[in-house]
Amino acid sequence: MKLALWQTRGHAADVAANLEALESTARRSREAGAALLLCPECWLGGYNIGEEVARIAEPAAGPAAARIGTIARSQRLAIAYGYAERDAGGSIFNSVQVIGPEGLPLAHYRKTHLFGAQERASFQPGAGFVPPFGFAGLRIGLLICYDVEYPESVRTLALLGADLVLVPTALTAEYGRVPDVIIPARSLENQIFVAYCNRAGIERGMAFLGRSCIAGPDGHCPATCQDGEALLFADIERAQCSASAVLYPYRTDRRPELYGLVSQPGGASIGR
Repeated sequence: MKLALWQTRGHAADVAANLEALESTARRSREAGAALLLCPECWLGGYNIGEEVARIAEPAAGPAAARIGTIARSQRLAIAYGYAERDAGGSIFNSVQVIGPEGLPLAHYRKTHLFGAQERASFQPGAGFVPPFGFAGLRIGLLICYDVEYPESVRTLALLGADLVLVPTALTAEYGRVPDVIIPARSLENQIFVAYCNRAGIERGMAFLGRSCIAGPDGHCPATCQDGEALLFADIERAQCSASAVLYPYRTDRRPELYGLVSQPGGASIGR
C-alpha cells in the first residue's frame, strides 16, 4: 500500500478553507498512487486556537465528516484526519477519524495522553486504545502525537496486531528528538511501520517543527521532510514487518511477567 502524509500549515479556525485544501491534496495523493492520506493533529480546525475549539468542535458524523466522505469517495482514497470532536454529552476530544474510499468511517480514536495545560483545558482524554482496523491487506492502529512517546502505547497496538500505526501530531520546534529518535525506535522495537504526520509553519505564534516521517520496521525512515508544506509518500509492505521480526524478535522473546505495572499480560483497555 502506498501511504501519503500531508505536512501542512493549515488554516486556523477555518474549517471551510481546510476542506477546500483537502480536495486538491487528495487528488494529488491519488494521482501519485496513494491508497491512504494522513493529515496532522487537529487539522480540521487548527491546533493553537484556544477557546475557539468549542466553536469548531463537531460530532464524528458531522458536516465535515460528510464532506470528507465525499472527497474520499470521489478520489477512491482513505483519509485519516485530526479534529476536535464533540460527543452527544457536550464533551470535546482531540480525535482522529479514518474515512474509507467508499466514503464511510473505518476507525475512530480519541487521544489518551493529553499534553500540557492548553490541551487539558480544551479536551477530555480518551478512555483507551482501539483495536487496529483492516485496510489494503494491513492492520492499522491509531495514536495522536504525545501518545506515541509512551512505549506502552505502541506496544499495545503491536500486540493487538498492528502492522502500521498512524500518528497525526502537532509537534513544536523544541521537540526534534521525537522524530529523530523516538519514532524510529517505536518502529524497530515493535517491527511495525509508524507514520508521523506533523503540522508546519507558525499558527498564532506557535511554531511547529515539521519533520514528518514514515519509519519502517527496521528503524530506517524511507520518507522524511524538513519544515514547510510537504506531501510524503512511502510504500508499506507487511512482509517487511515479518523480515524485521526475525532479526529483532522482541515481541516473541518478551517476558511480561517481569514488567509489573509497565506491561500486564492480561491485555490493554479498549475504548472508542
